[in-house]
Amino acid sequence: MTVIAALTPPPREGLVLPELPATSPLSTAEATDLYRAMLQDTFRAIDRSGAELLVNYPKSEQLPEAHQTDTEPVAELRALVAEAVDDTDDVRFEPQVGSSFSARAGNTATHLLRDEEANSVAVVRGTAPLLTRQLIDEAAMKLRTNEVVIGPTTEGRAYYAGFTEPIDFSEAFVGIEQQRLADRAADADLETAFLPLSSVVETGADLRTLVPQLRARFTAGRIVPEQTAAFVHEHGLAVVDGDDGPELMME
Repeated sequence: MTVIAALTPPPREGLVLPELPATSPLSTAEATDLYRAMLQDTFRAIDRSGAELLVNYPKSEQLPEAHQTDTEPVAELRALVAEAVDDTDDVRFEPQVGSSFSARAGNTATHLLRDEEANSVAVVRGTAPLLTRQLIDEAAMKLRTNEVVIGPTTEGRAYYAGFTEPIDFSEAFVGIEQQRLADRAADADLETAFLPLSSVVETGADLRTLVPQLRARFTAGRIVPEQTAAFVHEHGLAVVDGDDGPELMME
């Protein structure tokens, strides 16, 4: 069983998806609602797969001062998990350790693999709503014969990173993540496999890519991430042909 660590800040305005309001029609509040929807879909997909969900949360003092409240981040995330999955008994919650995403991901993966002797560990951010149960199970199969599995997305980023052996995680999730992760795996003489390309949402360009995929899947009667698709429908998000190319519109 793969332990999937979702390294997720709580859904607070301005803290999550900070680039999205400036690059899309969404307001800061709407971007936060979209993040919440994608996170619920991620939790649900992991729960429905054969993987174990570990929510890796920041403590309040780890957040920027402007985003600290009287509510602890873990409380918000527990409430979100309770809305997303039928049984929360097997969901783990552990605080993040490290000063950067790479450090936190590395500390979590290394601890699980070496100290807890997990067979495999994966790291996700919760911003890839098309990370389905099928993709998660496919990754688990690939991890049986490869030490590293990467889920690629646009601009060299990765929506999924799975490991059966630790790598050098220093700045591994910075810049062109796919190449950095593959390079670190090669440096450790580890085999790397890849999942199909899938979308993440961090910017308006990302959302412009995702929305037609969701609408096409819905029209074709295919599986869609429920909460994210509902958000797209309720806000009337659509991509249309504009004078300068595809444009993201909102009713």
